[in-house]
Amino acid sequence: MTKINNKTVVCMLFMIFLFAGIMTTEGRTVSLGPTPLCSSVVGVKTGDTCFDIAQKFKLSSGLFDFINPNLNCKKLFVGEWICVDGI
Repeated sequence: MTKINNKTVVCMLFMIFLFAGIMTTEGRTVSLGPTPLCSSVVGVKTGDTCFDIAQKFKLSSGLFDFINPNLNCKKLFVGEWICVDGI
């Protein structure tokens, strides 16, 4: 049987916290619960905002946020995929 020492446990914890730190640094959160299913996406174009995309596809801000749970609207980039239809 393999014995796990304290150094291994510390290393594993460090990797978990490092991953969580990288995800929150990007302004995104790690979702551990169920995520919405997306049935249609659109790529961000120059000048697009979350508000513009939500209006174009007739989405309420609540639904837009729900189907794009990890989206940071302040850091959109050209080519980023945004869900525009789903539950």
